Amino acid sequence: MSDERIPIGHGLSIDPDTLSEVFIRASGPGGQNVNKVATAVQLRFDLLASELPEAVQARALRLAGQRGTKDGEILIEANRFRTQERNRADARERLVDLLTKAAEPPPPPRKKTRPTKGSVERRLKAKAGRSTVKRMRGRIGDD
Repeated sequence: MSDERIPIGHGLSIDPDTLSEVFIRASGPGGQNVNKVATAVQLRFDLLASELPEAVQARALRLAGQRGTKDGEILIEANRFRTQERNRADARERLVDLLTKAAEPPPPPRKKTRPTKGSVERRLKAKAGRSTVKRMRGRIGDD
């Protein structure tokens, strides 16, 4: 593996030593090639061993969903392409996308607002108008 850190944005990066890759046989079409060559990749990222802040780790594990393990690892399988190199790049790209999304700060809390007095009056006037229209559709009394 290379010694360069992998940037994930927001001033954060991950160490390639926290990644482990295992090449496995891919399923699906491909003829004899799929039976002979291990082109699919399983990328494991040890989240707890990384130097990412705890808040980012927690969000990443939550975003990973089923891909997160109990040991605090993220497991990404890539088998879209027919070559190891492209599947490897695809898996790393998907990991970086996930971690970039996790590194984004959460949105500010929503401020509670109230409808304006005019909008409340317009809504009530419209409701009264509909009520009148529907009341007029009913039976005519013996008044």
